[in-house]
Amino acid sequence: MRRILFAAGALAAMIASGPVLSQGKELKIGVIYDLTGPFAAGGSNASYLGTKYAIDMINERGGVEGYRIRPIYADAQSKAEVAINEAERLLNQEKVDMLMGVFSSAHCVPLAQRADQAKRFFWANVCVASAVFKDKNLRYVFRPQVHSDQFGEASCTFLNEQAKARLGRDPKDLKVAIIYEDGPYGSGVASGNESACKKYGMQVVLKEGYAATSPDLSSLVTKLKRGRPDVILHTGYNPDITLFLRQSREQGLKWSALIGHGAGYGQFDRLFATFKDDANFIYNVDPVAAQLLDPKTLAPGLGAVTAEMVKRYKADVKGDEVPPHLSMGFNQSWIFFTDVLPRAIKKYGGVDAEALRQAALDTDIPVGGTIQGYGVKFFPPGTPMAGQNERSSPVVMQYSGNDTFVVWPSAIKTKDPVLPLPKGHTYAP
Repeated sequence: MRRILFAAGALAAMIASGPVLSQGKELKIGVIYDLTGPFAAGGSNASYLGTKYAIDMINERGGVEGYRIRPIYADAQSKAEVAINEAERLLNQEKVDMLMGVFSSAHCVPLAQRADQAKRFFWANVCVASAVFKDKNLRYVFRPQVHSDQFGEASCTFLNEQAKARLGRDPKDLKVAIIYEDGPYGSGVASGNESACKKYGMQVVLKEGYAATSPDLSSLVTKLKRGRPDVILHTGYNPDITLFLRQSREQGLKWSALIGHGAGYGQFDRLFATFKDDANFIYNVDPVAAQLLDPKTLAPGLGAVTAEMVKRYKADVKGDEVPPHLSMGFNQSWIFFTDVLPRAIKKYGGVDAEALRQAALDTDIPVGGTIQGYGVKFFPPGTPMAGQNERSSPVVMQYSGNDTFVVWPSAIKTKDPVLPLPKGHTYAP
């Protein structure tokens, strides 16, 4: 019931198109997220709330350089064709100045190309597929968020560092399976997994994709049982992750570690509600949830910003778990409103696509300058990842009940990893 009411509230906010604004200059932003459908509770609602809180807080401060922010929220309904249609409506009928948001990489890839072809500015907050930018040479699309190649690299680097000390094996003796939903997001992470793990000499015993809407993953589980991997690297959304865990339990599949990569693995409260203690000790590679960082390691004032974000979320959702997607939606929005937009107005004369583009290219935020810790500097036009933040970085987290711990990189870890699974765990060998 709480989720139904939450979705209804999100739709009401969409219809209302944000706070009532005073007369004067405004920046009209089309904000697209999945407020309904399977992606909604898998991270998109939290991403939407993070973006909304950033906009509300900026407007409460009086806007940016005389401009108030006017959001028009649109529901992509967890469907790529709806996301594209909503983007067209926002740009051509609502006449928004720019687009922001997007949870699913399957939506992000076509939207980015359409926005760029139309020379309209698009600020991507949450989608992570490297395919959004790789070899596209986009000019009007920017993403401070991490990208999927980094996800794949992070999990394998973590394993390489831990194999000998915790699993008692050299990396070359470690057997790894890579499974993934076969959209741009899952495929991108899986590609990064494969290249990184092979670079470290690990044995990739299975690499297989599947449709995120698949009603049955039992044949995949059977192949995994045959391959007997020590570690499973999985990229998926909540419904297919739930199906995989359930069928793995039914068929007796075992592993020493299960490492997820964002999306459905970023919503551990849902997995724990379904599987209870069987879900404990799952890993997740994601941009860090800002509340897990020590504010003293960040620029002055950012700790208070994070605290306000968390306060608003807990007041709205009434839960203890604060997912990383909240920080993703908020952080990327905050970067835009506090760094890019002021420069566009003061240095480049306004909020048109060209002014915003030039302002984004000037962004130079050092490490520690955002609530998620990483810095921001965009790859310039003519480079393979033009428009992507070159300073972004994910972390490896591990879950246990209502607690989330950062276990990699070691410089900022909050706890040592539990590896392998403890004896007696349902999935432990």
